[in-house]
Amino acid sequence: MLESLTYTEVATHRNPNDYYIVIHEKVYDISKFIDEHPGGEEVLKDVAGRDATVAFEDVGHSPDALNILTTLCIGVLKKQIGDSAASTKEPSQAFPTTTNESSSFRLCAIIICLVLGAYLAHRVL
Repeated sequence: MLESLTYTEVATHRNPNDYYIVIHEKVYDISKFIDEHPGGEEVLKDVAGRDATVAFEDVGHSPDALNILTTLCIGVLKKQIGDSAASTKEPSQAFPTTTNESSSFRLCAIIICLVLGAYLAHRVL
């Protein structure tokens, strides 16, 4: 039988050797898996104690990863009034995504650096 946990209870599990996350309203104990995670332990520690659904979906996981996830399930989420807003992190800091604005800025910065580098190389040679 699966446990029924609230976001508040899940949030208390973000300590060394005690990490819980929520994905699609199921609660997972990732404590024993954290060292084996192919993406590194930091990405899991960043979402520990929170709803990691968006971060999990943003990355895209293999069927093997989904099978591993099912073995880590310990419960289901018991929602309470006022819980949902505090449960999620800003749009996934653990798995950063770029916006069109930040991509455009980076592209402009790279082009400026290349032009400046070419100019300086031309002046020196």
